Amino acid sequence: MIKIAIQGEPGSFSHEAAMKLAATMKEDALIAPYSLSAEVFAALVRGDTDAAVIPIENSLAGSVSEHFDLMLTHDVTIVRETRLRIRHNLIAISGAEIDEIDRVFSHPVALAQCRRFLAEHPKMESFAFYDTAGSVKQLVELRDSHAAAIASQAAARYYGAQILASDIEDNPENFTRFFYLRRSGEVQPDPESNKLSLAFTLENRVGTLVAALSELAKEGTNLTKIESRPVHGRPWEYVFFVDCQLNSSTDGLRVLEALRSHCAMVKVLGRYREANS
Repeated sequence: MIKIAIQGEPGSFSHEAAMKLAATMKEDALIAPYSLSAEVFAALVRGDTDAAVIPIENSLAGSVSEHFDLMLTHDVTIVRETRLRIRHNLIAISGAEIDEIDRVFSHPVALAQCRRFLAEHPKMESFAFYDTAGSVKQLVELRDSHAAAIASQAAARYYGAQILASDIEDNPENFTRFFYLRRSGEVQPDPESNKLSLAFTLENRVGTLVAALSELAKEGTNLTKIESRPVHGRPWEYVFFVDCQLNSSTDGLRVLEALRSHCAMVKVLGRYREANS
C-alpha cells in the first residue's frame, strides 16, 4: 500500500487523479488529504507519505503557479502525469430541490468555470471555499437544504449527497493535468520516458533566452510549454519552466548540456511518460 498526499478533501479531483495514477502505476493507494499545497510537499519530503499528486495546469484556468514554485524548492521529481476531464455538478443534501437553493459553495476556480449556470440561476449567490469536495463535506455536515456545492460526481458519492444538475461547466473542453511526485533519487527513470520538465535561470546577458531556446530547437526537442515565475527576493529576475517532448533516451542529456552553457541554474524536475489520456 502506497500513501499518496493530495491537497483537498477525499472526493476531490486530486483524489480522483491520484487513484487513476496509482492504477496506472499498478499500486494500491491510500490517500492522505492535506489542507495546503505546502503541507503536501513537506509531508512528501519528510517521508510521511510515499508520493504526492498535484494539479499543475488547467486547460481553461491556466497554470497552478504555486506548484511550480514548490517543485523548485523541494527535492522531489515528477515520475508520471495524467489528464483528467473536469465535470462540475451542482450537489445538495438528499431531498433538497434546485428551486430552493440560494447559496452555492466551491473553490473559486470551479465557480468561475460555471458562470453561465450561475447567471441562469440568479437566486443562487456564490461563495468561495478552499476545496470543491470540502464544500460538499461542509454541506452534508450542516444539513442545509438551501445550500449547494459545485464539485465532482465522486464527491457526491463519497459524502452521500445528491446531484441536482450535471455537467454545469461553461466549456466542456475542461481538462486538468496532474503530476505524480516522488522524492528525488528514490525511483529509477522510466525507460519509456518521452517528456522532460526543467527549470532554469539565465545569465544576465542580451539574448540568453533566445539562445537557450535555440539550443532546444537544435537538439530536435519539441517545446510543449514555457512558463516564467519571479525569483523570490530578487525583483525582475525570473525562473523559466519548460516541458519538452523527447525523441530518444539520449535527448535529455544533450538538452541539459546545451542549456548549461547559457544558464546560471538548471534543475531537472522530472523525466516521465507523456499523458495520452
